[in-house]
Amino acid sequence: MRTIIKNIKELVQIRDNHIDRIIGKDMKVLPTIKNAYLIIKNDIITDFGLMKDLNHLDFDKEIDATGKLVLPSWCDSHTHIVYAGNRESEFVDRINGLTYEEIALKGGGILNSAKNLQDTSEDELFVQASVRIEEIIQSGTGAVEIKSGYGLEIGAEIKMLRVINRLAHKFPIAFKSTFLGAHAFPESFKNKKEEYVKKICEEMIPQIVQHDLAEFIDVFCEKNYFTVEQMETILETGKKYGLIPKIHVNQFNSIGGVESGVKHNALSVDHLEIMTAEDIAVLKDSKTMPVALPACSFFLGIPYTPARKMIDQGLPLALATDFNPGSSPTGNMHFVVASACIKMNMTPEEAINAATMNGAYAMNLSHSHGSISIGKKANLIITKPIPSYHFIPYAFGSNLIDQIILNGNVY
Repeated sequence: MRTIIKNIKELVQIRDNHIDRIIGKDMKVLPTIKNAYLIIKNDIITDFGLMKDLNHLDFDKEIDATGKLVLPSWCDSHTHIVYAGNRESEFVDRINGLTYEEIALKGGGILNSAKNLQDTSEDELFVQASVRIEEIIQSGTGAVEIKSGYGLEIGAEIKMLRVINRLAHKFPIAFKSTFLGAHAFPESFKNKKEEYVKKICEEMIPQIVQHDLAEFIDVFCEKNYFTVEQMETILETGKKYGLIPKIHVNQFNSIGGVESGVKHNALSVDHLEIMTAEDIAVLKDSKTMPVALPACSFFLGIPYTPARKMIDQGLPLALATDFNPGSSPTGNMHFVVASACIKMNMTPEEAINAATMNGAYAMNLSHSHGSISIGKKANLIITKPIPSYHFIPYAFGSNLIDQIILNGNVY
C-alpha cells in the first residue's frame, strides 16, 4: 500500500534519523518544508520533499493537503488513563478551599481512586479506558505511556497492567506500560511504610516482570509519599529485573529526587513544578529527560514547571498530559502545547519539539516516532487549513485537526 500526501502547505518537524532528542537552544528550531509531499509505504514514511521535485509515480491512495500542515502525532509520555470513575467531588472540595494535599490526607486523592479501581472489574476498566484512548487519538496523540498505580495491591496492579496490554492490542497507536505500585501508601500500610516498600520489591515487581506487563517502573517521590531512600530501594530492585526507571518528582517540594533519578539513569523525571538551581545543574548533560505537565498545574492551581529557565540553561524538555482523574482530567495534547506557550513562556517551536521528539524520547520511542523521518512510523496529524504552526498554540480551544493517520492509514 503506497500513499502520497501532496500539496502540503508546510511539513513540520523533519529530522535526520540519528537525532533522538532536542536540547536547550536547539529547541527553538523546528525544521519544516513548504509546498511539500510525503510518501508512505504500508505504515512507514519512505520519502518526503518539495512538490517540484516529486516524480510522477503510481499510488494506491492520494491525499490532497492544500492549505494544510502535516506534523507527527503527539507523543504523550505521562498518563494514568486506566482508572475507575472520576473524582469530581474532590474538584468541588478544592473550589471550596481544600488543597490537593489536604484532600489526600483525609482519604481522597490516589487512595480514593485505588478503592474505586479495586471494586471495578477488568472488563469495565477496559471499557472506560477505551473511551479515553479514543479521545486522545482524536486529539492527535499517536504514542502514549500509561502507568498503573491506582491498584496499590498486586491483584489490582496486575489488573491495570493487563488492561493496558489489551488497549495496545485494540488501538493502532504505540503504547508503553509503567508499573507505579509506589504511587501512594495504602491505608493498611499507613504506619508500616517500610513493609509496603518491601512488598513492592519482593512480591509485586517479580510478578509484574514474570507476566511481562511493564517496561518501566515509577515512584512518586514527594513529602508524605515516598522518600528518596525508599524510591532508591524500589528503583534498584526494578533495575535488577530489567525495568527502566521513571520518577514523579518535585511536584510540591524539592527533596533530592531529581539527583537520585539521574544517579539511577532514569529515562525521565516528571512534574518538576518546583526546581532549584541544583536540580537544573544535575540534569544538565545527563540522559534523563525532564517532563513538564502543565495541565496538572492549570487544574490544581500550582506553579508551572520553570521551562524558560530550564531550556535557557541548556536542558531539554518534554510535555505530557498527566491524564488522570484527580489532578489532570484531560488527554488533550493540543491544550498542553498551548498551555506551555501561554503559561510557561515556551515558543511554539519549543512546545512542538517537546510534545513530539522529546516526548518520544521519554518513552524510548525516538527510533520510530516523534518526527517526520524516513523509516519512522507514519503516525501523522493533518491540520485543517491554518496560517502556520504558530496558530496551533494560539487557537488553544479550537479543533484544528482535519485527518489522523495511524500506521499509514486514515483513522
